[in-house]
This record gives sequence, C-alpha cells and structure tokens, in this order.
Amino acid sequence: MAIDYLKRILTARVYDVARESPLEPARNLSARLGNQALIKREDLQQVFSFKLRGAYNKMVNLAPAELSRGVIAASAGNHAQGVALAAARLGCRAVIVMPTTTPELKISAVRSRGAVAVLHGESFSDAYRHALVLQEREGLTFVHPFDDPDVIAGQGTIGMEILRQHQGPIEAIFVAIGGGGLIAGIATYVKQVRPEIKVIGVQTHDSNAMAQSLAAGKPVELPEVGLFSDGTAVKRVGDETFRLCQRFVDEIVLVDTDQICAAIKDDFEDSRAILEPAGALAIAGMKAWSERSGVRDRTLVAVAGGANMNFDRLRFVSERAEVGEQREAVFAVTIPEERGSFRRFCELVGPRNVTEFNYRIADRKDAHVFVGMQISSLHEADTMARRFEQAGFRTLDLTGDELAKSHIRHLVGGHSELARDEAIYRFEFPERPGALMKFLASMNPSWNISLFHYRNHGDDHGRILVGMQVPPADRPEFEQFLASLGYRYWEETMNPAYRLFLGAKSGN
Repeated sequence: MAIDYLKRILTARVYDVARESPLEPARNLSARLGNQALIKREDLQQVFSFKLRGAYNKMVNLAPAELSRGVIAASAGNHAQGVALAAARLGCRAVIVMPTTTPELKISAVRSRGAVAVLHGESFSDAYRHALVLQEREGLTFVHPFDDPDVIAGQGTIGMEILRQHQGPIEAIFVAIGGGGLIAGIATYVKQVRPEIKVIGVQTHDSNAMAQSLAAGKPVELPEVGLFSDGTAVKRVGDETFRLCQRFVDEIVLVDTDQICAAIKDDFEDSRAILEPAGALAIAGMKAWSERSGVRDRTLVAVAGGANMNFDRLRFVSERAEVGEQREAVFAVTIPEERGSFRRFCELVGPRNVTEFNYRIADRKDAHVFVGMQISSLHEADTMARRFEQAGFRTLDLTGDELAKSHIRHLVGGHSELARDEAIYRFEFPERPGALMKFLASMNPSWNISLFHYRNHGDDHGRILVGMQVPPADRPEFEQFLASLGYRYWEETMNPAYRLFLGAKSGN
C-alpha cells in the first residue's frame, strides 16, 4: 500500500518535544556567494540536532505494548539522543547501540537522559547489526534512525517549516545525507508542494553511499566509510530512503574534510554557533554548488543538522578551515644553506600573513623550509610559487597534499650532526600580518639559523622556537644581540625534550 507521506508529515507529532527552528540569513556567507544564503537552524533543538523529530514521531505512534517492552536503537549519536529524550518523555526503557567512534559528548548526553549506551563496532552499520541481536535477545522494539516512514515523516516537518517560513522563490535546499531519512522527508514534502525547488543532497567523498546507490540504481553497501563526519558515516542507506531519494532528489554534491571545516568556520562567523561536521555538511555543499554552478542572486537554503561537537576537535577544524576555504597555501621551498638566504626568502614573502614556518638544518648545501601563508585565491598560490622559482628557490606546492597538511607541518626535523654549538630560544612577539617576516629580518646574519618553528595560533602573540649556532666565544656578543631585539625570550638549550628529540648528536 502506498504511503501518504504528505499527510504523515502534516500530522506528525513532533512539537511535543521539538521547536520550529528559525530560518536565519547568513549575511557574510551570502555576500561571498552572491546569493541569499538561509540556514535552517536545527542545531538549536534541545538535543542540538534534528533527530528528535523522527525519533519521537516514531515512538509516540507505537502501540502501548511495544512501548512497554522498551525500545532499542542504533545510532552514531544524534538519533540516540532523540530516542533517549523520547523514552524519558514517554516513560519507557531505551537501549542505544553506538559505534565506538562516537564522540564522548554524544555518549554522555545519551546516558544523562537515562538510556543505556552500548558501544559496538566502528560504524553505524556495525552498531546496527549488533542492535538487531540485542533486540531479538531482549524482546525490545526497534526504532530505526532513518529507514522508517514515521521517522521520515518526522524529519519531513523541516521541509514544511522552510516553505512556510520563506514563501518567496527558493532555488535549492541543501541537505546532508547519512542514511537518507532527513533528505527523504524534506524532498518528499517539498517536491509535492513546490516542485520547482531543487533538493540537493550533500555527502563526503569517503561516505557517499547514497551517491553510489543512485548511480547504481539500487542500494550499495560501502566496505568502509570516513569518520570525520561521524553523523553521516553510514555504509548502506535505507531501502525506503533510497526509493524516495531516487524519485525526489535532484542531485548530490560531494565535499571533503577541508570544505566541511571551512563551512563550520563560515557558520561561526555568521551565527557564533559551532556546528559538528555532519551539521555543517549541507553548508559546505551549498558553497561548492554555488561556486560550481555560477548561480547568482538566488535564494539557497542549507539545513544545519546538529551541533554536538567535541571540543577537542576544534583545533583540527580551525587549522583545516583555511585550506578548505582556499585561504592558505602550503609550500616546501629549498634555499641555499648560506648567510642571507633567509632574508631574501622573507623579502619574497613580504607582508603576507604566515601561518606556519618550519625548518631544521640537515644538509650543508640546501635548506628545506616548510611554509604556510594566507592567500585570497589559488591563483595567488600559483603566483607565489612562480616568484620563489624565479628567485632560484626550488618550490613544491603542497596545498593539496594530505600528508603535508596533517603531519609534516607539525614536524621540525630531529637530531642533526650539523647543529653544533646550537642555542635554543623561545620568542614572543605581537601577532599581526608581517610580524614574522619582521622578526626574521632582525636575525643577525653573524650566526646561522639551524632550527625554526612557528605556527599561527590565532592568539594575540606569536610564538617562535629558534635554534642559532653560536660558538662559545661569541656568547657575550650574542647576549647583547638578544637584548637589542626588543622581544620577550626564554633560553631552552637545556630543555630535556629538546635534547632528547632535536639536539645535536655530538658536540653541543
């Protein structure tokens, strides 16, 4: 029998626990895209995610006997919180099976609402299979996170709200896809009421089960999925969600981790809210589609799905956002190991804001410098690479290199036989564009720089670690030089961590 989703959505019992979330303009993002960007703020729900809509609508429609047995669910985190909240509201027992990769924030939130959290497997699919075993063993009622008509209808109320809140023209609505429940609900409603509006799904390149399924014409199970966007890390979409997406979804946009990080930053700059990766996925897709399509002066809507972000992820997000926004270029530059080379290199960089600068003496002939700098476009990165090459410095553009972005940039070399008479100092200086190059220009060429490490932390002060080769006879003159710099500094030559990992193997 055909399911009347329009009726189910219009009569969904979501507002016992959910609020009609606002549809807010993203002013800064709109200016950059040349379109009116509106954000549907599902991160403002009481569990900081849209998932309570579908979970509650499913559970409130269960028969009393089904509720009395208790419920079980599998979830990467947000559906779990929705089920736990609904169970507390309806007075029933809830068991939630969650992947071991689920952020602690989401696990704690589930337990704080009285539900039992069971950790199993590394993905939603692993947790789902284990939940089916527990369901059979304990006689519990299963609450599926996406492949259920009542869950789909509950999520579909978001589409109903969007069309009510913005009754003017809408070019496209962007929705993140994991298992497909959210986009199935929204697309089914929107296409039956306003069929001219595009409904566009967004997935990551490494968790694109729906994109692959639509291309294959049937649900496809992925062997593994990426875990950065843990809320959409689903190996296999639902049969019903696939059917609805096949009928109602216009296209799917794929984005990467860096683009998600940039979207988190974009939303923060407009709203001061911090979205989780899956919560910012639709915004990343909206940006990518807008730039690719060249559409201008239209209204675009993105659903901000959730804000259950682990605090310790913010360092990674901040670092990768600049790359994802194409605002940072990363280079490996080879310069002659001779006096004055650093100064010439600094002159080429000029007043640009440097985000990273690493160097460790390793060769008598060449110095290999790792440098990151803020740029306005990839064209500017190409220009800088040509400028370095024209100056005689061999240059490798690492802007798109995953190893360089994730690991190499944090390494400063190791032990070196050439680092004789090395003195190690930490410096602080007021952080502003051009300040690092000014500091480097102040370095006296009488002593060779053997180690240099700098990262832009977004703080008021820049922090630098410098190694300089200073023979014992030059120490009095060197100390006068340090005093003349005007920067705060601390000597770290005897620091045990330096001596263990970086100090010269002999002669220091």
